[in-house]
Amino acid sequence: MTGFDIFTITLVVLVILTLFAGVKTVPQGYDWTVERFGRFTRSLSPGLNLIIPYFDRVGRKVNMMEQVINIPEQEVITKDNATVTVDGVAFYQVFDAAKASYEVSDLTQAIVVLTMTNIRSVMGAMDLDQVLSHRDEINERLLRVVDAAVSPWGLKVNRIEIKDIVPPADLVEAMGRQMKAERVKRADILQAEGQRQSEILRAEGAKQGQILQAEGRREAAFRDAEARERSAEAEARATQMVSEAIAKGDVAALNYFIADKYIKAFGQIADSPNQKIIMLPIEAMNVLGSLAGIGEIAKATFGESVASAQAAARRGSVPTTGPNPTTPQR
Repeated sequence: MTGFDIFTITLVVLVILTLFAGVKTVPQGYDWTVERFGRFTRSLSPGLNLIIPYFDRVGRKVNMMEQVINIPEQEVITKDNATVTVDGVAFYQVFDAAKASYEVSDLTQAIVVLTMTNIRSVMGAMDLDQVLSHRDEINERLLRVVDAAVSPWGLKVNRIEIKDIVPPADLVEAMGRQMKAERVKRADILQAEGQRQSEILRAEGAKQGQILQAEGRREAAFRDAEARERSAEAEARATQMVSEAIAKGDVAALNYFIADKYIKAFGQIADSPNQKIIMLPIEAMNVLGSLAGIGEIAKATFGESVASAQAAARRGSVPTTGPNPTTPQR
């Protein structure tokens, strides 16, 4: 092999190496930086790219897809001096490969440290109850603060999520007792409220019942008074009619009126459930004797029922505890 052949082969190999060195294929989802003599010059986008061999070189291969990093556990002291263990995750995406490569030394470590610091700051300004019940608010405040801090690095923090907040064991036990006491308190309040409502309803029912009873008695008394008024008017009208008949010389009307009253009075005495013996004074028997026409009129008016009533009256007038004025003494 001559010297010319060796030169030719070397030149071909050099050309091939130069082509390989100048042609770069960047995969999708990545950006590469190009450095010339150690200085950043430009970024290579996904696809086929050309650089100047031996002068330019690929600096950093930056992942431009959204990435997630775990935020390790750490202890945080809340505003009310309670110690809790907290961890989380952060989602971020690089939008400027040059800044992400040359503005910060260790990008992932910087994001982790920055997030942990802000977790302590945000949760340290809150009470334990707020920390346990306002997790969304903590995530929102962390995202706002961390995203503003990493913006100069060419990053965009999309989400920060607190995974676990673990209080100490004794504090968890105390919280359990507090929750149990709170639930017992609510149950007692509800039971007392139920009893109160029940008593109110019963009192309202009794009140309504008494009102209805009073209204019923008032209505009955009103109707009773009205009935007595009508009866008195009828009696007055009957007396007036008898008086007019007497004035006209009709004595039979008076006899009828007296007989009617007399028979009604005897009927009421006989209907009394406790009346077994009827005692009549002597003057009453004289009155019966003097009213000779009453029997005839009553018989004509009421028939045999009147006669039976008079017979009952005479039988009832027989005394049982003393001498009979109409019976001779032995």
